Amino acid sequence: MTRLASTAVLAGLVVIGLPRHGAAETAGPVDAATPGGRYSFHRMGESFIRLDAQTGQVAQCAAGAAGWSCSAMPDERTALESEIARLQRENAALKQSLLAKGIELPSGTKPELAERKDEPPAGRSPDPSPALRLPSDAELDQAMAFMKKIWRRMIEMMADLQRDVQRKI
Repeated sequence: MTRLASTAVLAGLVVIGLPRHGAAETAGPVDAATPGGRYSFHRMGESFIRLDAQTGQVAQCAAGAAGWSCSAMPDERTALESEIARLQRENAALKQSLLAKGIELPSGTKPELAERKDEPPAGRSPDPSPALRLPSDAELDQAMAFMKKIWRRMIEMMADLQRDVQRKI
């Protein structure tokens, strides 16, 4: 129901934003229902770009066979923030390495901790699995006995199948 309502609102905004015969096409935003609304729409050729004022998410809205639909555009902010965090960890590790070798840091540079407690060390991910436990000899013997039993049953089934085929011939 909410999808239908949002499609109807979007279609209404699109109709309002369409140029009239003889009117110039507007390049500015078309605000939702009230001025200062949550969404603003910007015409881009035959489609619209929707900006969510609360989250900052951008979506491209276009008319399709099933009606108007909006698809989220990729957000590079997350990728940039993770790259910045990685570079900060790497920089801190290099500073620690220099200090460990007795080399002074350039003036104006302060030493930082190489790793934060809430983040895994650079280049490594936390290992959520427990230590690897190998099976004992008794467990291996039990597994081998089970496999032998399965193998023998399979051979018996194949022999029975072969006998059945030969009887029919």
